[in-house]
Amino acid sequence: MYVKIAYTLLAALGGLAYGLFLGGLSRKIMARLHGRKGPTVFQNFIDVWKLFKKKTAISHGVMFYLAPMFRLLGGLGTFLLVPIVVTVPALSNFSFMGDLLVILYFMVFGCLGMALGAAESGHPHSAIAVTRGLSQMAGYELPFLIAVIGLAVSNNTVNLHDIVMSQQGGILHWNLFQYPFLSIAGFISMLGMYMSYPFAVVMAPQEIAVGPPTEFSSEFLSFMFSGRSIFAVGKYLLFMNLFLGGATNIWEAFLKTFILFLWPLFITGTFPRFKLEQSVAFFWTYPAVIGLIDFIRIFIKG
Repeated sequence: MYVKIAYTLLAALGGLAYGLFLGGLSRKIMARLHGRKGPTVFQNFIDVWKLFKKKTAISHGVMFYLAPMFRLLGGLGTFLLVPIVVTVPALSNFSFMGDLLVILYFMVFGCLGMALGAAESGHPHSAIAVTRGLSQMAGYELPFLIAVIGLAVSNNTVNLHDIVMSQQGGILHWNLFQYPFLSIAGFISMLGMYMSYPFAVVMAPQEIAVGPPTEFSSEFLSFMFSGRSIFAVGKYLLFMNLFLGGATNIWEAFLKTFILFLWPLFITGTFPRFKLEQSVAFFWTYPAVIGLIDFIRIFIKG
């Protein structure tokens, strides 16, 4: 039991460090694309530690301060339920039969917590932010659920370990190649999850000068950044296990998650931003319809 707890703590700290590093690397890459030098790739570590040591004298409702904790717990819960390396018990985290269903709940946990926190912030435009966030989530959740349910039905399981093991035997056994249309739906929905362009309708940095980074401060903002970082790694691992055959060693996990990290970063540096209604309409039209091709094929075959 103590050994499992120790491995869990190490995995969580490793996931947090990896997420903070990737976040810093993305800031550096985007700065270079904009013709700027940009911060160091370790700037996120510095920011989290600096903010954690600060205190705040601002007084809001209880839910406002619980929102970053919801974000942190949602990200941590997602990460700890997704296997890192399925063939190594110490790196399988808390994967269990039916873990995929619980992961889907954890993935919306942080978003709903932040929405409740925004509603108690006292900011007159918080309702706009909540509307944007929940509408965006409703947009990308449809194609993502089509992809997840399709893979669960095709493998007759909702256990991530079993889905990964069904993809062993070579690269052509990966769900990316077995079910390409479900994979397209999943990877497009991934852009919405990471609020990458053209789906950056929630933060909208060129349009909105307020939001969580300005409303929160001190250790609350530190928890929020930490939650976003480990949540990002949890989603990379989830997509790796669902579509890319999982990982049989830690170096394979690093390589595949790094490739997944580059996907939304490439799109962000290439496309302009949608409006909210355009974003939701896009998710409910193109990736959802594309995913239904494999979805229907699976049900007909089964």
